[in-house]
Amino acid sequence: MSVNQQAHTGPPYGQPQPGYQGYQQPAYGAQSLPGVPQSQYGAYNGPMPGYQQPVPPQGSLRAPPTSGAPPPTSGASHPSGHLAYSQFEHGDVQNGIPASAAPMQRPPASQPFLPGSAPTPVSQTSTFQQYGPPPASVQQLSNHMAGMTIGSTAASAPPPAGLGYGPPTSVPPVSGSFSATGSGLYTPYSTSQGPPPTSVSQGLPLAQPPFPGQTVSTQRLPTQVPGFAPPPPSTGVGPSSYPPTTGAPRPPAMPGPPLPGQTVAGPPSSQPNHVSSPPPSTMAGLHPGPPMGGLHGPSPPTHPPQPGYQMQQNGSFGQVRGPQPNYGGAYPGAPNYGSPPGPPPPPKRLDPDSIPSPQLNELPPQQKPRHRIDPDAIPSPIQVIEDDRNNRGSEPFVTGVRGQVPPLVTTNFLVKDQGNASPRYIRCTSYNIPCTSDMAKQSQVPLAAIIKPLATLPPEETLPYLVDHGESGPVRCNRCKAYMCPFMQFIEGGRRFQCCFCSCVTEVPPHYFQHLDHTGKRVDFYDRPELSLGSYEFLATVDYCKNNKFPSPPAFIFMIDVSYNAVKSGLVRLICEELKSLLDYLPREGNMEESAIRVGFVTYNKVLHFYNVKSSLAQPQMMVVSDVADMFVPLLDGFLVNVNESRTVIASLLDQIPEMFADTRETETVFAPVIQAGLEALKAAECAGKLFVFHTSLPIAEAPGKLKNRDDRKLINTDKEKTLFQPQTSFYNNLAKDCVAQGCCVDLFLFPNQYLDVATLGVVPYQTGGSIYKYAYFQLETDQYRFLNDLRRDVQKEVGFDAVMRVRTSTGIRATDFFGAFYMSNTTDVEMAGLDCDKTITVEFKHDDKLSEDSGALLQCALLYTSCAGQRRLRIHNLSLNCCTQLADLYRNCETDTLINYLAKYAYRGVLSSPVKTVRDALINQCAQILACYRKNCASPSSAGQLILPECMKLLPVYLNCVLKSDVLQPGPEVTTDDRAYIRQLVTSMDVAETNVFFYPRLLPLTKADVDSDSLPAAIRNSEERLSKGDIYLLENGLNIFVWVGVSVQQSLIQNLFGVSSFSQISNALSTLPVLENPFSKKVRSIVDMLQGQRSRYMKLIIVKQEDKLEMLFKHFLVEDKSLSGGASYVDFLCHMHKEIRQLLS
Repeated sequence: MSVNQQAHTGPPYGQPQPGYQGYQQPAYGAQSLPGVPQSQYGAYNGPMPGYQQPVPPQGSLRAPPTSGAPPPTSGASHPSGHLAYSQFEHGDVQNGIPASAAPMQRPPASQPFLPGSAPTPVSQTSTFQQYGPPPASVQQLSNHMAGMTIGSTAASAPPPAGLGYGPPTSVPPVSGSFSATGSGLYTPYSTSQGPPPTSVSQGLPLAQPPFPGQTVSTQRLPTQVPGFAPPPPSTGVGPSSYPPTTGAPRPPAMPGPPLPGQTVAGPPSSQPNHVSSPPPSTMAGLHPGPPMGGLHGPSPPTHPPQPGYQMQQNGSFGQVRGPQPNYGGAYPGAPNYGSPPGPPPPPKRLDPDSIPSPQLNELPPQQKPRHRIDPDAIPSPIQVIEDDRNNRGSEPFVTGVRGQVPPLVTTNFLVKDQGNASPRYIRCTSYNIPCTSDMAKQSQVPLAAIIKPLATLPPEETLPYLVDHGESGPVRCNRCKAYMCPFMQFIEGGRRFQCCFCSCVTEVPPHYFQHLDHTGKRVDFYDRPELSLGSYEFLATVDYCKNNKFPSPPAFIFMIDVSYNAVKSGLVRLICEELKSLLDYLPREGNMEESAIRVGFVTYNKVLHFYNVKSSLAQPQMMVVSDVADMFVPLLDGFLVNVNESRTVIASLLDQIPEMFADTRETETVFAPVIQAGLEALKAAECAGKLFVFHTSLPIAEAPGKLKNRDDRKLINTDKEKTLFQPQTSFYNNLAKDCVAQGCCVDLFLFPNQYLDVATLGVVPYQTGGSIYKYAYFQLETDQYRFLNDLRRDVQKEVGFDAVMRVRTSTGIRATDFFGAFYMSNTTDVEMAGLDCDKTITVEFKHDDKLSEDSGALLQCALLYTSCAGQRRLRIHNLSLNCCTQLADLYRNCETDTLINYLAKYAYRGVLSSPVKTVRDALINQCAQILACYRKNCASPSSAGQLILPECMKLLPVYLNCVLKSDVLQPGPEVTTDDRAYIRQLVTSMDVAETNVFFYPRLLPLTKADVDSDSLPAAIRNSEERLSKGDIYLLENGLNIFVWVGVSVQQSLIQNLFGVSSFSQISNALSTLPVLENPFSKKVRSIVDMLQGQRSRYMKLIIVKQEDKLEMLFKHFLVEDKSLSGGASYVDFLCHMHKEIRQLLS
């Protein structure tokens, strides 16, 4: 979603509903304040719902306070017209796995609920009414999480195949009743369940086993009633607002059972399609059940622990977990819901392998109002990140051992190179790869490496050593040409070495000979980086240079659009002012006095203006080339100059450019000739270099590469959607190829006010290894700071020119596929005109033979490039991986963040050739296969009703859902075609840390920050229910930073942070936080600066006030919630994945 977009100002999804006036702030869990009139029902198709935290009554529906429940943030105030964030947020059956695509009648959209009661604990006797057509059997009441239990044995039969998550349909109950078989805490669900449902009808809950000792009365409803039981009056429980998946009716919200002594009033028949329901019948003789702890169902069957979940340790669920990272233990003063809280449930044995599994309609209606899955009970990214930091952040990561899985990208750790490349350079999807291709196919885990050859290291780590072997150059294998590395085996007393990649034996050159010690190691092992380290550089000889001659230092050419838009917005003046000082910061080698890079300047609109800035001139000279069809550079001498020598002439030019074009009326621009001009200039100077192009509009002027406006939103969700991502002409592909051959890299800064065709203009930057920066609706006062920061970093960062990368592997696997910003003229060499420290190349490997567990697998990435001083170098990264014959070893050594990085890039490339829906389905299917294979081959036997995830992949569903909901694969109505093309290209060369925060943004409660420490406040999960309206939060995703301010934030905090006295005075137009002299302001600004420093682009700061029009944009990034564009919530998607896995297993 582009933040530059004008925010959508329409009413918040659905109109204000009656009953919202005067709706006040409920206490935790949406318990109302006494005497406050309750809202009746939520807006139809409400906004992205958060799953509200349930009320924990006695016999609580959730874990006791000790289990790390969230703080009382859930109730947010809802002035009229705004939607409650209630615990009923997601309607009834919709949450689960729909059982069929059978047409269904539309249930009443929003039933008015009568005020006055609270959901009760299950232990009360309560009235109970069936939802939908009559059940086929006895309707029974069970633990509120039936079938979502941890370690339960059976649940219902798998739903029918082939359904998307969406319409609220469900499976009819199975016939046959269940006897309570165990006298444990709950009845274990024995396999005495009846046959699976055979027919699908509308929205029926499955029959449930009763609590021990319960008697259950049967109830039948007239078949024609599409409505549902009258909900009991609800106290303080916000209504459901659950936007349906496209076109599906919104299911009714179902409240909890009434308090003792309450009667249940039927809903007024205000819906046109509502048929009044029959009177409720009562469930006889419900004995108070034991207090229900969190999400625990019946005692799990005992099996030996597996590499699956250690529940207690990950904190994702279970009684035993410690407090969630930022929720201090219990919710402060857990409120008393009308009855004293029950005693804490006795600790339960948890099945170490399972997490609650969504069963279709296992919940009886009066318990279905809230999620069948407690969001706190499913794997939490925050918890996993926190655990990894605590477990692995303190020790250095020593790379001496083969196949070690590194700490997560979110953990701060120090690397000690002892023979394998640092994870900052290479990360793999798995560090233990299957020995055979059959095993790899069976698991469906892609084998890929995300390589960032020029990654920046933290100051405390050593840069790769530069090794100079003189005239003879680096020592290599005779056959496969692999470079000398720690895994080469010296034999025959050191006179020869056996290649670790191809096993060929090569003579050691005389100058390189050294004796071996008693272990077979060379005695100079520790003196030579290439024998003892995973990463190092060789100085390349002339044989590694183009045309067998050493390269000249590279050049930077600044090409500025001076059309009407660029001048009027103040952009031209801004760029010229900045360049005056920025040219002193061109990249240079460590010990050089000044940069060797030469610079040149071009301005353009429909024609091009070249400038002679030779140091001997008193004034710069301008030369105009109007024949854009046949581009040439009108001057050689004086176009590319040394900054220090021509300083005064350059300064004079930069002063004059804004004046020269101040009165321009030219609105049309050219684009391709600009790149051709830069390319010709570099050719003439016989050097590589980079073009910095500042461009504002679609190039419609008559010239090569002229484009037309082809933006067409009607193509979205059609088979032709892929054309929106493809360039509209092949002209730019050919131009890119010429640029790569010359080592001409293009960085493009775009300032569009309308459609610009990023998909086409981006081809050259993308294929030359360059970058694209986009500032839609550029405004000087709000965007200049971000643009200038990006420009400074882009000009100053380390970059290699004329680069070629090759990845070699040991026998058994080979590199088969590559993703990133580069060009390939053959199947092995990745060519980049420029490669900077932020770019990654993703390489996928396939088996071409068997591997052995003993020797493992090796990869060597060799990058040949020209440094910014014009030195030709080879950078080598080596990595050794383990090989396995057991699938469990593969699943134990995967890295989900890297897997998601690969899958996103794979999908984002897929949209170029396939319909988006096909790409999404393929992603879901692949991940379901990965998890089904684990379930089938590695997990201990248990019922199909359980969802079992490998420990290191337990976040795969939540992260995958984020990828599926991203703007490229599921755009909201406000996402432009250009935004999607921009994001698609951006993600393709992101590293793992960037995709991690891009897909699952970081959300920090600023009001919880300790102003006296340097640390960040503990992050919280990306869901609206985690936000409290009395707090201020910061959300960052690598491109934007949102500061969300709740409506009830203390006035002193607002004063301290924004320098204004009330919430209403906070300005949305702020692009930086005001500098105020107080601890809170300093702390928040230091957090923002710290986050900006961690990202490769300067993030746009956006202030969002709760209930403001920008809040919709902010909610788009709360990725655990349902998205406005139809993306599933995390809970729903987990159910969907479970369904897919069960289908594969059956």
